[in-house]
Parts: sequence; structure tokens; C-alpha cells
Amino acid sequence: MKKLQGKVALVTGSGRGIGREIALKLARDGARVVVNDLDESFATETVEAIRAVGSDAIAVIGSVVEKDFGDRFVRAAIDVFGGVDIIVNNAGYTWDSVVQKTTDEQWQAMIDVHMTAPFRILRAAADFIRTKSKEEADQGREVFRKVVNISSLAGVGGNAGQIGYGAAKAGVNGITKTMCKEWGRFKVNVNSVAFGLIRTRLTEAAAGAGSAIAVDGKNIKVGVNPEVLKTMEQGIPLGRAGTPEEAAGAVYLLCLPESDYISGQVIVCSGGFMF
Repeated sequence: MKKLQGKVALVTGSGRGIGREIALKLARDGARVVVNDLDESFATETVEAIRAVGSDAIAVIGSVVEKDFGDRFVRAAIDVFGGVDIIVNNAGYTWDSVVQKTTDEQWQAMIDVHMTAPFRILRAAADFIRTKSKEEADQGREVFRKVVNISSLAGVGGNAGQIGYGAAKAGVNGITKTMCKEWGRFKVNVNSVAFGLIRTRLTEAAAGAGSAIAVDGKNIKVGVNPEVLKTMEQGIPLGRAGTPEEAAGAVYLLCLPESDYISGQVIVCSGGFMF
């Protein structure tokens, strides 16, 4: 039997990149998935890919920073699949500048997407989790649920040029450690995965030549200069950047029954690299 059979997983930012690989990894092991992306076409592709591997999925389209998103996201999982077992707060992006060039808008955008959005999703799930946990305890059953928050090495050791992103990702780890203590009595394991260099559209060398992503009507420059990227990879003990599939594997480990006694941890997935 698949280890996640019957589980319901919510994964933000799962239309592409690491989020898509996380959604597919969980689905292959039996989880039904609530997919999310800003772009309906990418979300639909992930839903179809999940159904192709024998599981089921629905899509909740929209930005995680919308005030009602957390409520809509959690309600969709309960209404369609009957519950919430796994929450992966993955959606996010970088908007980098050194401190003197960082605007209030940049700073707030990083806080909103990396901290406020996960907070609202967890708050929206709280009533269901508390009620369901009590029911299970009354029945003499110990049922574990999982929250995996996506952090970064920038949130563990800092990174020059990323004051907003680094602060927000450090805040993610604070959310993780707090929720571990709040929700432990409800049998919820809450952990963070801090990624190092993973090859996605946000870090690809080709993106160094002026590539950008569209967020809330703004074009935000992304990508790493090819020479910088090469230097970064040389500093990784395993000799290369990670793949989205490998990044998803780290999240998957914390969703399995084998992680039922692991909580409040920040797991670094970086090929051995540390700042």
C-alpha cells in the first residue's frame, strides 16, 4: 500500500518548478492534492499530471497573498476531499537588492508572500485540525498530520543582497518552531526545508540576461549571472546545483510516517553547502 494513500495534501505554488515536483511526488505515493498557481494553465497541467499517475487533484487559482486565499485553499480541500493532512507552504519568489536600494514595497512583498501567506493558511486550517484531532483522540487513534514550510539558506545564514528575502525566510523558520509547539498536542509535525541552490526558472544561468517573472502586474528580475552560478556550484560539496526533483524529495521525507517523531526542525537541502 502507498504510504500516503488517503491523505490530502495542499501545495502552494505547485503549477511549476519545485512545487510541481512536490505535488507529483506526494501524488505518486497516494496523496490527493490541492494544487495552486497564479496561472490557471500551469495549475491545470499539474492536475492532469497527477491524475495521469493515478491520484486525484483540484486547482485553486490565485495569489497566496490575497486576503481570502488561505480560507479558499483550505475550504476547497475540505469540501472536495474531506480533510487536510499535509500542508506545504512553497509559493514564493525573490526580489533582491542591497539594503540602501530596497524599497518599502520590495520589503513588504517578501514578508507578505513568505510569511503572511503561510500564516493565513495555517490559521485557516486550525479549526479543522483541532476538531479532527480531538475526534481521533476520543477514538483512541493517533493520526499525524504534516506541515512543511519552505525556507532557504538565506534564512539560515543570510545572504548579501537579499535583506527582505533572507528576513522573510528566517521568519518562516520562526513560524515552524512556534507551530511545532502549538500544534504538537494535535499530532502535527511542523518542519522547514531550507533550500540551497536549486536549478529553477528563478536561478537558471540563462535568466541572467535580463529575464523576469510577472508578479501582481510587475516584472521582477530573476536569474543568476552564469559566471556567478558556476562559482556557486564549485562551492557545493556535491559539485552541482540540485534539481527540482531532489528538492521535492526533501519535502517528501517530512511527509512520510517515518517522520512522525520529527518536528520543529530546519532541514537543509543544499548538497552540503552552507554560508
